[in-house]
Amino acid sequence: MADPRGMTLTEKIISLATGRERVTPGEIVTCTVGLALMHDSGGPRRVAEKLRQINAKVWDPSKVVLVTDHFVPAIDIDSANILVTTRNWAAEHGIKNFHDMQGISHVILPEKGLLLPGLFAVGGDSHSPTAGAYGTFMIGIGATEMVSVLATGEIWIKVPSTTLIRCEGKLQNGVVAKDMVLHLCATIGMDNSYQVIEYSGSTINDLSMQERMVLTNMTAELGAKTGIIAPDQNTLTDIQHAGGKIDEAAIKRWQADENAYYDRIVDIDVSQLEPQIAAPHSPENTLSVSHHKGVKVNQAYIGACTGAKETDLKMAAEILKGRKVAQGTRLLIAPASIQTTKNCIADGTMATLTEAGAIILPTGCGACAGMGAGIIGKGETCIASIARNFKGRMGDPDSNVYLGSPYSVAAAAVFGEVTDPRELLAE
Repeated sequence: MADPRGMTLTEKIISLATGRERVTPGEIVTCTVGLALMHDSGGPRRVAEKLRQINAKVWDPSKVVLVTDHFVPAIDIDSANILVTTRNWAAEHGIKNFHDMQGISHVILPEKGLLLPGLFAVGGDSHSPTAGAYGTFMIGIGATEMVSVLATGEIWIKVPSTTLIRCEGKLQNGVVAKDMVLHLCATIGMDNSYQVIEYSGSTINDLSMQERMVLTNMTAELGAKTGIIAPDQNTLTDIQHAGGKIDEAAIKRWQADENAYYDRIVDIDVSQLEPQIAAPHSPENTLSVSHHKGVKVNQAYIGACTGAKETDLKMAAEILKGRKVAQGTRLLIAPASIQTTKNCIADGTMATLTEAGAIILPTGCGACAGMGAGIIGKGETCIASIARNFKGRMGDPDSNVYLGSPYSVAAAAVFGEVTDPRELLAE
């Protein structure tokens, strides 16, 4: 008997990738991959030898994107050699979409117009779900699975079910997407295994594309398979501005059916949401900023794919304009891409940050991944705009990391302690 239910956005994308009319959650299916993303940490140094062992070549170099972001710039010989391996492999296999020291992979993809609604993609990084902000279905996979994808252009998956997060209401000034997703970590937890988290509602419609990316990025912290947002006019405009090929028809096509079935529906009124802070050592340890107010910080860090995009740096500049970083506290900022840095120099954002005392670090994953400049020492406390605060994530296992929005991180830098950013924005 035919299934009377409509399909979710995710089910439609997977159906196209399988060449079938419809798929059902729980089915095991083989999908054609439209884009495969790798970076220097989990890429050629992990997959090159395995490909040689099976005597395989890359199935379609035009569909592979390779980015250096974890070991850049090289700080030791091992890092330098990993980058040599990455660059040589890109040349050997004719990878035209090789972006060397240009930014973090999840930010590079939309900057280059490589994400499209309806695209089925995989990435060798847990934050690959970031692409879902563009209506792309993208999952993170390990190196062994990536070898199979590179050799065949296919991957098998179990069709996931979908949790729909419906967000309504207007966010208060100083409350942003990072606060929304930290709130979700606390309320729906971090064990949403094999679920797709789909975000919808008037609040989502009002968010910029870079803010939507924060929500889909941190579905990794929710423990979900991936996150996704149906495309709209904002999506169309952003992709076209980046040089991607898309039209109105794609927007209309990649929407869930009205009678689509969701495993769970969660309704959130964001109008009363306050700035959120996650305490060590888990994003799930999230409470309103008032519960952590006054916690002393040695370092404030604005960085990573989650929290150092252009909009994030502008948030920090709103707080820092005309103010100074507190004595005894250091504010480190690692822009998410070279393009971000260029734009923020051009409009004066970078000048505002540096005049306040911020130290600008090279573009890359850096301290978020415990690599490069910005890691913290024993007994130190850092507040960061990154996605994770697991024990030892940013440095010494005996350090502490709090998570907050760029607004909250900048406010803490001004006072040297956790502070409600709304107080500064209201002045």
